[in-house]
Amino acid sequence: MSEKQKVIVIGAGAAGISAAVRLANAGLSVTLLEARDRIGGRILMQHDPSFPQPIALGAEFVHGLPPEIWEPLEAKKIDIKEVEGTPWCFRNGALIPCDFFSDVDEILKKMDASSPDESFLQYLRRTFPDSKSSPNFSEAKKHALAYVRGFNAADPDRVGVHWLVEGMKAEEEIQGDRAFRSRNGYEDLLEIFRSQLSEANIEIRTQTVVRSVHWKPGEVRVHARREENALHFIAARVLVTLPLGVLQASAETEGAVPFVPSLAAYKSTALETLVMGKVTRVVVRFRRRFWEDMSPAGSKKTLADMKFIFSDDEFFPTWWTAMPENLPIITGWAPDDCSEKLQGQNRPSVVERALETLAKLLSLPKSQLSDLMEAAYFHDWQSDLFCLGAYSYGAVGSTGAQKELGAPLDGTLFFAGEATDITGHNGTVHGAIASGHRAAQEILDSIGSLTA
Repeated sequence: MSEKQKVIVIGAGAAGISAAVRLANAGLSVTLLEARDRIGGRILMQHDPSFPQPIALGAEFVHGLPPEIWEPLEAKKIDIKEVEGTPWCFRNGALIPCDFFSDVDEILKKMDASSPDESFLQYLRRTFPDSKSSPNFSEAKKHALAYVRGFNAADPDRVGVHWLVEGMKAEEEIQGDRAFRSRNGYEDLLEIFRSQLSEANIEIRTQTVVRSVHWKPGEVRVHARREENALHFIAARVLVTLPLGVLQASAETEGAVPFVPSLAAYKSTALETLVMGKVTRVVVRFRRRFWEDMSPAGSKKTLADMKFIFSDDEFFPTWWTAMPENLPIITGWAPDDCSEKLQGQNRPSVVERALETLAKLLSLPKSQLSDLMEAAYFHDWQSDLFCLGAYSYGAVGSTGAQKELGAPLDGTLFFAGEATDITGHNGTVHGAIASGHRAAQEILDSIGSLTA
């Protein structure tokens, strides 16, 4: 096979895998390079021999009904269940059923993409000035800020209203306000990926860390390292699926991948208006679902069907259970500035902090939770050298940045990944898969134009 029919894909996350499979199935020779010892990228499932279910430390929920995820799962007859249950809010020192969703929806739906772009925080201050006569709405504003910070892992003072509106429209099209899980979480999708890669006879090189990419029209040389060995790959086309944080990293940053020559100026501009969100998460596994029998003060309802806890805790403001599965695990979510406060701390310190927060929210002694805890799992995504962050969002003025970041260069360098998705689904697995499909088609079209 000629060099023109060979493609190197950098990164075996959802975007890289989906593109590699499509290219290989079209008859191209594909080499997939992955820095980690596993595939999946930000789909990170930890397997503990003492527990039957894989633990999600990365992507976890299926948001809505995206065909990129539902079609392969349904083709394998994998059962998918909607996440149901009661969300609880910690307010005035106690848990109460949440009642802020309609007010938050009202705030979000008034955002207008036809007005000049501004940050979400600026929008809130301009549109809903503080008023002592409406304390309930002031509370809704706090929840709206928490939603943007938690769901998007975004800084409300940086994230653009235009980007948020585009994302909301995209979510509406797939019922993105609904959340689903398959029985084994994203491990089910990973199994499908592994099968597809094997059937397509794709060469996968894990633990292969790309150090630099040297390119000119029609030729790319990828310099990498595996353990102590230097490796070099050459192809006429390379698909880059590096996370936004890695693409943005300066050359001296550990984990950075410099391009020689540098990428086009318009890509640098796009990178400046996109932001990599920050997230630290902890999953705590207990001996049993002890909260099933607990009733918050003043409530006759137990926490048996608890799915979320929302609070204003400075470290872990959001928690969720494994609903609809009755598993004895609770996940703590530290986004944006909360994650910054935890960055660089070791696992025991972060777990200790998480237990302190959970004990406060459940009005239990921390010692009781420590006694009930069997294991804890932790991942700090911005300290992950192959990611340098959680997932992307658009800052003020970012309109069109995803398209520019994903645009091919000279029919030689191609780009995919959730930050390049142009359908409004940035930060999602299905957005990453869609970007991989788009980039694969661009590569096939470029080859077709040469042979036509």
